[in-house]
Amino acid sequence: MAWKSLLVILAGVAAVHATESSEVEASATAGKPDLCATIGGKTWVAPKDVRACYSSFAVDNNIRTNILDVVTKSLAFHTSVNYQIQAPQPFARDVHEDLLADLARIRQQRYASEYDMHIDLSRTLKRLNDGHCVWINSCYIALFVNYVPLPLSLITETDGSQNIRIAFEAFEVASAEFPDQIEFWQNALPGSLKGNLQLLSGAKVLLIDNQDPFNAVDANALITGSFQGLGTRQNSFFSSYQRGATGWSYIMGNFAQQSLPLSDSVTLTIQRVNQTKRETVVIPYRSRFGSTATNFTDSQSYRANNCVAVAGTNGADANDAMASSLIDPPNKPLSKFQQQVPIPAATSRKHLVNVLLDTAPLSDVVLPPSLTPGSPVNGSRNAAQFFMQKDGKTGVLALGSFSDTDFTPFADSLLQGLQSLKSLGATQLIVDVTNNGGGFICAAHWLHRIIVGPKSTTVPQAGLDTKTRAGPLAQLIVKQIVGANADPNNRLLYNPLNWRDSNNVPFPAGTDWLQPPVNLVLNGRPDSFSQRLGQECQPEGFPTDVNAPDVALFDPKKVVIVSNGRQVSACASSCSLFSVTMAKEEGVKTVVIGGKKGVQQEYCGTVGGQSTDYSTMDTEIKTTHLKNNTLAPPDLLVNGVQGITWRLGFGIDDPEQPEEWQNRPADLNLPLSPQLVNNPVAIWEDLAKRFFS
Repeated sequence: MAWKSLLVILAGVAAVHATESSEVEASATAGKPDLCATIGGKTWVAPKDVRACYSSFAVDNNIRTNILDVVTKSLAFHTSVNYQIQAPQPFARDVHEDLLADLARIRQQRYASEYDMHIDLSRTLKRLNDGHCVWINSCYIALFVNYVPLPLSLITETDGSQNIRIAFEAFEVASAEFPDQIEFWQNALPGSLKGNLQLLSGAKVLLIDNQDPFNAVDANALITGSFQGLGTRQNSFFSSYQRGATGWSYIMGNFAQQSLPLSDSVTLTIQRVNQTKRETVVIPYRSRFGSTATNFTDSQSYRANNCVAVAGTNGADANDAMASSLIDPPNKPLSKFQQQVPIPAATSRKHLVNVLLDTAPLSDVVLPPSLTPGSPVNGSRNAAQFFMQKDGKTGVLALGSFSDTDFTPFADSLLQGLQSLKSLGATQLIVDVTNNGGGFICAAHWLHRIIVGPKSTTVPQAGLDTKTRAGPLAQLIVKQIVGANADPNNRLLYNPLNWRDSNNVPFPAGTDWLQPPVNLVLNGRPDSFSQRLGQECQPEGFPTDVNAPDVALFDPKKVVIVSNGRQVSACASSCSLFSVTMAKEEGVKTVVIGGKKGVQQEYCGTVGGQSTDYSTMDTEIKTTHLKNNTLAPPDLLVNGVQGITWRLGFGIDDPEQPEEWQNRPADLNLPLSPQLVNNPVAIWEDLAKRFFS
């Protein structure tokens, strides 16, 4: 199986590897070999052996029903379900998934194995192109991760043409990350290239599996998920970088890293640097045991250790003193796949978050030292690092996440770092949000406020008004809170004490804020939403130990926000809220680095919304004693995560419609030259010359 196979396994196909015959029995039954024992306890294995293990289990219809009941009933809280049946322009071509119809189809579809059902369900959710609403089953996702040692880059040459190239730093990255496997790939090369993998770095990729390489890029774009714009999903194919909590990470891209064992090998037709001849090489993929998985020896231990619900899979009654370990376990399944610095569950309940979910855990591949920025200035903390450029005028905030282990010190560090840049002479600012996975909503408000100062666009609302869905079960939850005092300690999202009305007046305790619901018809289907909700961050969502500056720290005309365009053509969730409001309200320039010529690079994302998941909604349900209601999802039996977009932000250009579906093109699409690709400092210096000279 190779990349060309993805051209026939496209999103929208009625079923993935479905069969009209009756569902097969698992091969790991009496008299048949245990195909999982082949890979158990091993670090590196062949992808085909991982697929054989995964495919050896037949669909259990009780498990199928349980998963689909949980997903379907959880989607009653997903605010975008009916919007996503057919998104308006400019995303009409990118988002058109009738999710409930497809879930009904999956209930009836016959599959060769449970693994095939998982692929169909996962890709069905990914067709929403909503980086919050995804289905993740740890029985398959990231248990083994597929790698090939050749991350790719999309390069704009000096003559303006574009080529897909093997990343110039590919061998340096692979040697450091895969020291126990690099010899295998060295020996897989043909002829004089054997043992000389380094000679492939920088090579032009002329064909992938004997087809135009952008066929593979576009095939990946159909199944990768993320957010709305095509450019977003194309760019996920390529390598990039991210500032993490403990250092700079290298993102391999979806060609070089797969969260499922999709490909056994890839055939590349290449032209090496300073060579004129075309060469063809076949490079095998290898599957490495995932860093977040639990090891096993055979089929039984594989399923027991990785496939069964664990603490944190489901919610619990928040008023039960014995239940806290179930709500906030140390290794909650959700946290493995959030693209952010891990936030303690108790902190995320107190400080609202909007975070991207992905089927690959955060990368722990290290950005090569030759590409890593130097020492940061005072105020730097975890994923927020501040740098002064050598021109003496340009300050940089490299912001890999709006998340942190503690909200207040993080917010304080943002102010301290900006003030440090000012004290060093910075008069202009670049905010690099490359691969930012989102995080604290109020941190996005806070950063906007302290950069541009107090004004009508920052006080009292530095974000966007929002709404949530008001389905029958949500309405019952609120009634239990206000009528039966089901949440005396204010631990639930639906507690009216957490919200304000459209005039920014806090709801008194006892307010049934979902009444009356706002009834709409979306894509021909009736739907109900809350009243318009006002700002949620000032003053209680801002740091209490420091005052926001009385004046702007930087002139918005001297601020540029930049991203690589990989995950969301900007950044995720809270980060897109910051980027979009800064651009549309303050006139800050936005830049996307890279991307295919002729494809509009959009700043996408669930702008101004709020993400959550099934387990959180389950806690709301159990705490209000509604678990036995027929509308409530059952407890999930497998080790899964179902993400949800719980709130949507209203737009800036059209304040009556969600900002998620409005146009947000970048001001500049910066071509990636060999000198700029995956080199943060070189990118910052280039932008300073373009915008500030």
